Amino acid sequence: MAVSLLSNEVSDLCIGKPALRGISVVSATVGDALSALKRFGETYISVWSCDHSQRRRKAITNGEDPCKCISKICMVDIVCFLCKEENLLNLASALEAPVSVLLPKASGIVRHLEPNASLLDAINLMLEGAQNIVIPLPRRKKFVQKPSLESTLHNDREYCWLTQEDIIRYFLNSIGVIGSTSNHPINSLNIIDNSDILAIHYDEPATLALPFIAQSHITQTSVAAVDDYGKLVGDISPFALNSCDETVVAAIATLSVDDLMAYVDCGKPPKDLVQVVKKRLEERNMGAFVELMEDDWGISSSCSSDDEDSVSSGRSGRSGGYYARVVSRSEAIVCYPWSSLMAVIIQALARRVSYVWVVDEDGTLAGIVTFARILKVFQERLRSMTEAENPSFNMLASAQGNNVF
Repeated sequence: MAVSLLSNEVSDLCIGKPALRGISVVSATVGDALSALKRFGETYISVWSCDHSQRRRKAITNGEDPCKCISKICMVDIVCFLCKEENLLNLASALEAPVSVLLPKASGIVRHLEPNASLLDAINLMLEGAQNIVIPLPRRKKFVQKPSLESTLHNDREYCWLTQEDIIRYFLNSIGVIGSTSNHPINSLNIIDNSDILAIHYDEPATLALPFIAQSHITQTSVAAVDDYGKLVGDISPFALNSCDETVVAAIATLSVDDLMAYVDCGKPPKDLVQVVKKRLEERNMGAFVELMEDDWGISSSCSSDDEDSVSSGRSGRSGGYYARVVSRSEAIVCYPWSSLMAVIIQALARRVSYVWVVDEDGTLAGIVTFARILKVFQERLRSMTEAENPSFNMLASAQGNNVF
């Protein structure tokens, strides 16, 4: 059964997947990427080496694929870029920068596989650091698409991509194969990471969280907001920031971590909190962002000092600040060291995130569990099951330098 599961092709997981919309690293700007994300409602947009705006693309002469997905971009990339001091002061110029400035320095976060590659191949790439795996979709007859800046056609084919979430969901549907492992408490599986936690005090300026936000985006985790006693009171999640628009840049530049979480978590930010952001922008002579706030939220009247006092009062404890007064905010997703692996997986999938915070009984932050570590558990479990079902498998793995897993 385990051998059969691992031999499944990645194309099995691509059924019903939408074709990737892509922009060109050759011709697109930061503004183009922002426009594409908003227009198509995509969480991520793929970045390709070819120029989609040209009807004929010249093949790369060094023998590589003439059109290859080299990375991906989301709102978090744009937000972190626009939050740089020089870009805050010149928004128009920042939006005209080439899209290449948004690409992460980490290599290998996007990888390619052929449709007949095995599920095991995909797992191995993800454990090596890949976040998205690009898979060609079946060709459609007489498919014609006019070249454009954002195209779904690359090398005259369409592609989709797989994520860690896709593979975790696939395993959940085959949970019987994993057996009792899914019922084990997570503290018995060595998957709680308590050494690489990104955390910041909730009362700090949100700008101090920017390096953590950028890092958590790369590691597909989140930034914990903690109090004086190390208790988790919320988080700044890249997954939540991805649902925002560019106005969140203004909030990061002017608010505390506490109030930023309220700004992000409420869906549409509360009017009085937006007014506070606007007032602080005006005080810093950031006219471009003031206009941006007015256009997006319809805020045109100046904020009174009473408005700002009502938001910034009581910062010495969790009873103060706007964030503490928001009833509808979404809590950080948490579990306990004794929670079962299955419970953790279901929590993460329900909230569409790739991590779950681990807290002690008193709420103290104890660590984090990620999809990457869960995939490692599944890989090891399947390896042991496969060896039991097929004794020759262990000899084959050894002959291949143990690179099968």
